[in-house]
Amino acid sequence: MSNKKQNQLNEVTKSNDDKAMTTNNGVKVSEDENTLTVGERGPSLLEDFHFREKIMHFDHERIPERIVHARGFGAHGEFQVYKDLSEYTSADFLTQPNKTTPVFVRFSTVQGSKGSPDTVRDVRGFATKFYTDEGIFDLVGNDIPVFFIQDAIKFPDLIHAVKPEPHNEMPQGGSAHDTFWDFFAQNPETTHTTMWAMSDRGIPKNFRQIEGFGVHTFRLVNSQGQSHFVKFHWKPLHGLESLVWDEAQILHGKDVDFHRKDLYESIEKGDYPEWEFGIQVIRPEQEFDFDFDILDPTKIWPEDQVPVQKIGKMTLNQNVTNVFDETEQAAFHPGHIVPGIDFSNDPLLQGRLFSYTDTQISRLGGPNFNQIPINRPVNEVHNNQRDAMHQTNINKGQVAYHKNALNNNDPHTTAKEDGGYEHYQEKVQGHKIRQRSESFKDYYSQPKLYLNSLSKDEYDHTVDGFSFEIGMCNSIMVKQNAVNQLNKVDRELAERVAKNVGVEVPESNEEVDSNAKDSQLTMEKYDIPLPGHSVAVLINGNIDIETLKLYAQTFTENKLNYAFVGQHPKNISESFGITETFDTAHPTLFDSIIVLSDGSDILPSVEEFTELTYKHNKPLILNQNAAQALSKSNAKISLEAAGVFVSDRPQTISQAFNRARYWDR
Repeated sequence: MSNKKQNQLNEVTKSNDDKAMTTNNGVKVSEDENTLTVGERGPSLLEDFHFREKIMHFDHERIPERIVHARGFGAHGEFQVYKDLSEYTSADFLTQPNKTTPVFVRFSTVQGSKGSPDTVRDVRGFATKFYTDEGIFDLVGNDIPVFFIQDAIKFPDLIHAVKPEPHNEMPQGGSAHDTFWDFFAQNPETTHTTMWAMSDRGIPKNFRQIEGFGVHTFRLVNSQGQSHFVKFHWKPLHGLESLVWDEAQILHGKDVDFHRKDLYESIEKGDYPEWEFGIQVIRPEQEFDFDFDILDPTKIWPEDQVPVQKIGKMTLNQNVTNVFDETEQAAFHPGHIVPGIDFSNDPLLQGRLFSYTDTQISRLGGPNFNQIPINRPVNEVHNNQRDAMHQTNINKGQVAYHKNALNNNDPHTTAKEDGGYEHYQEKVQGHKIRQRSESFKDYYSQPKLYLNSLSKDEYDHTVDGFSFEIGMCNSIMVKQNAVNQLNKVDRELAERVAKNVGVEVPESNEEVDSNAKDSQLTMEKYDIPLPGHSVAVLINGNIDIETLKLYAQTFTENKLNYAFVGQHPKNISESFGITETFDTAHPTLFDSIIVLSDGSDILPSVEEFTELTYKHNKPLILNQNAAQALSKSNAKISLEAAGVFVSDRPQTISQAFNRARYWDR
């Protein structure tokens, strides 16, 4: 984060270190445990201004949570472009490779409330605030590149359908209920995004290992006024990982904060999450060259056809000081853009440009939300806007209008060539109508493309995702209609889901006749780097301290997160020990396990821990004694299975942990 942005945040940072307690008016407080009363047991007095102020502020501490994306967590960082992109844009932060731009990123789920679990099946928000020298650019996207609807007028309907059903306020945090799947079946434009959400993409492993997408088509405009259509991408340098569904469900109870804790602890340890910023570019003359409409937010631009150019890198390297002041009060808006970036005619984007200002006014109490430190630009603000709720500026001078002579017409406008924003001059004509473009009405080709691009294991998991969610519906009609929609994408998918949820397979095969694929859509294309991997070392019996130190040294050298787990906590030496027990640790909280045994019989807790890790297809390393003992136990694992390694060498981790899951187990 830049010093200027940090100074803004520090302006309102309050520390209680060695400070006398005062009221908000600055009066020192002599006592803070008892209200003012008449005698020890008498009535309280209205004149107790300290109590009145304290309880009033407490009564109003909470602000309305976001209608969607309420459950979120954020961090600060920086962005730097790799090369000068003046060919495409005049945006300062994209044309100067020597410039570092501070950023703030907020990750979130969509459906659930602030108190819902992190690991539900859902789309994740990926919103980035760039504090550029020309103003704030907000890239308000998701971890899935497409959206459920094509026109913003349907957004209230989508959210009403996916939110907890109003008659009983259930279920919280997920889409596995009748109203969502009824909406899905009656609105075929939702098919593509739902396909992504029901795949492994809907249950990411953590925030560090998700992709980010701007979703919409934007424009980049260079200094000559030339425009290119663009889509924005974030590519994670930590790899791309997901949970398995059973694991995600267990984590709801084991650690409701699993994702936010991972992000927070990674940054605290210096294992900074990183993404490469990418763009897909289509020249104006190519606008109609594809078998999809490039303005349709339910369509991707297949990367095999329009490659992603890696243009920069973002690093998140600082946790927030206060979650409410920063993460909760952060006001994102897709209409916050800078010179060199402009909008397309995507109807969903156009509606979002209107909606987000209303949202911030409702949540943050008025139009001055951009004066909150987290929302302030790093460059100075000068305009004639005045007063309103929560005004924190003290505006000086006689004049608050444009044009004026009393103040030499300040603040004055700025010409485009000097950095003033000017919209791209697109020629637009037509009749005023309410009608969807015919080019938006292919609802099934790209869902089929997505399915074709998945590995066999990813396809099977998608079947499981649909089966669970549709199976949770009460209405047979809703289940049948949902399966009928799947039948228009892929016959095998419809048949398998129909069998699993107990409805009829549609009589005729209506699937899209296409073998088209995009090699970039499978999650298996990503390598998983060793740093950041977490491992639980299970202690079965007495293992000498030198062996444990050797493992710890290997983990540290490879930047792994680790915990030694035993029956009881134990300080083996002054700075070393068994820090977790089988009561506090759980296999879903780790990426892998190592079992170290002295030859004793396998403890029931070790057996249970090992079986669940094996079931979730994670890497397992067993020392020779542990392998022999497990082979004689009732543990339901095979020592010959993929991803099970028998070794007494700590260095085996480099071989065992180069895959996140062994699906062929």
